[in-house]
Amino acid sequence: MIRRLAITAYATMKTSKKKNSDTEKIGEDLFNFAIDRDDIKWLMAHLAKEADIKRSSVEYELQILKIISVGWSISYYLDDNPLKDRLLEHYWTAIYEFSTSLSSTTELMIGQDIDYFQILKHRLDMYVDALAKKPDAQEPALVIGPEFARTCGNKDDIFTFMTGSKMFISTVARIKEYLEKVSYNK
Repeated sequence: MIRRLAITAYATMKTSKKKNSDTEKIGEDLFNFAIDRDDIKWLMAHLAKEADIKRSSVEYELQILKIISVGWSISYYLDDNPLKDRLLEHYWTAIYEFSTSLSSTTELMIGQDIDYFQILKHRLDMYVDALAKKPDAQEPALVIGPEFARTCGNKDDIFTFMTGSKMFISTVARIKEYLEKVSYNK
């Protein structure tokens, strides 16, 4: 009886460690995707020349939107999953460490203290607030796009609106696909 309990406890512990290592791996994959710039470069290359916007602002805000969209997607697609909190913790811890490093580097380069993680938190709150104000929106991207354009400096620029919407839609779709592939949201 004691031996069976010990074996069961060991198997449970081993399964728990595997789930934790799986969670760490998935969190790392999601972090790496969030900071990857290939899709940002693609969107910037396809931003219409007629866009009445400061292109550096769009590029900067696209990275922020992508990071936030990954975190939002984890919460959304894993809403009832008991491992959601652990995955979010791994993801946001990695983002925090990245932000701290980026903030330190930026401070050294320009001599100004910038808290990148605080900027991310502010933007997340801003987008969540915008979505909360329009609960009847047919698609979240219809709220995110205009908010993105406003944040970039021209709320009326349709090209910037569409660029932000594309980033959001693409990121959310890719995270959903990834979570389904790794069977994390089942």
